[in-house]
Amino acid sequence: MNLVEGLLTQIQGLSSTASDVLSLQNVLKQADESLHAESTRLLPFLDQLDPSKHSLGYLYFLEACTAGPVTTESASSFVLVIARFISSCVAEQIRLAPDKFISVCKRFKDQVLLLEEPLRGVAPMLTAVRKLQSSTEHLTTLHPEFLLLCLLAKCYKTGLSILEEDIFEVDQPRDLYLYCYYGGMICIGQKCFRKALELLHNVVTAPMSTINAIAVEAYKKYILVSLIHHGQLSTSLPKYASGVAQRNLKSLCLSYIELANSYNNGKIADLETYVQANMEKFGSDNNLGLVKQVVSSIYKRNIQRLTQTYLTLSLQDIANTVQLNSPKEAEMHVLQMIQDGEIYATINQKDGMVRFLEDPELYKTCEMIEHIDLSIQRLMTLSKKLTVMDELISCDPLYLGKAGRERQRFDFDDFDSVPQRFNI
Repeated sequence: MNLVEGLLTQIQGLSSTASDVLSLQNVLKQADESLHAESTRLLPFLDQLDPSKHSLGYLYFLEACTAGPVTTESASSFVLVIARFISSCVAEQIRLAPDKFISVCKRFKDQVLLLEEPLRGVAPMLTAVRKLQSSTEHLTTLHPEFLLLCLLAKCYKTGLSILEEDIFEVDQPRDLYLYCYYGGMICIGQKCFRKALELLHNVVTAPMSTINAIAVEAYKKYILVSLIHHGQLSTSLPKYASGVAQRNLKSLCLSYIELANSYNNGKIADLETYVQANMEKFGSDNNLGLVKQVVSSIYKRNIQRLTQTYLTLSLQDIANTVQLNSPKEAEMHVLQMIQDGEIYATINQKDGMVRFLEDPELYKTCEMIEHIDLSIQRLMTLSKKLTVMDELISCDPLYLGKAGRERQRFDFDDFDSVPQRFNI
């Protein structure tokens, strides 16, 4: 215990300046094993440290305290201690030991889930993400943990706040997979299908040497959301998707590919029959809710097809063509689609006629011009970043070494042919 008391004294004396904190870091690294050996006795000593001043030392003590198995009773007290630390700690200090901070935050997530109170972890985990990030463009290991808590607590709007940021720096590939997968699920929960497709597409097309379960599950949801949002699915993956994904994903998601094929036929009865036959499969994948939305969306898709053929049509004709039960049900579908901006139409209540219109947007309002201007600025910023990244990669020794090894020793295609006037 003399070692612990000595460490406390050093922590209290070496936490005021940046140079002192660096010296303290070396001391704590050397004492780390000893702290873990005393882990069961360290909790009372935390009261002698101020997390807002002694953040690095407090982090080492707290990580050692929480290293052992945790019961439901101890989880209640640890959750309070860790949440207080996350709120009070100094970002510059905890970034000196990011692995320790990540470990503590992951244990915090496990403890709130053990207590079956994911909502308690949402706000502290968001704070932890912000303190660990070097910038908003940095994807940390804590991003997926935060999004998982948002999902379980059904705090979708809170999760969306972090998904609006552009990511350019990733610590681990698995973090990107989970971030995009959980983010896609949050967007689905908020009916933001366009953003959900973007995130799920990132998982499916991300570089991978072997197929992984996250990509398979993401592809299943990608198929369903594509049908809901676009009313169709392109079964071929883009060329930049990995060869592993191109070869394996379709065969691992055959039920969903067949569902898309049935959807494309436009026959509601056949689609419902297929869904009924595969209800257990979709339920075990936790995708039954999405599948039901796919079935509902086929009515919208068939109504949208009518707008390409007719200028006016009665509600009765729409109900008959789209296979709805009554004109009233057809009216409800048309009204909802008008409200969602999926079609442009007016309904004459007297004679029950629907008149389909052209898109009224003329793209010359102040709001639209401002929107286009912001989009152009964002694309220009993205282009500059891509140029910088390309230059950095082209100068990276690891990349150059790999490119050199993979290239043939003599590649005559690289040499210009002899000009014709010099041919003998």
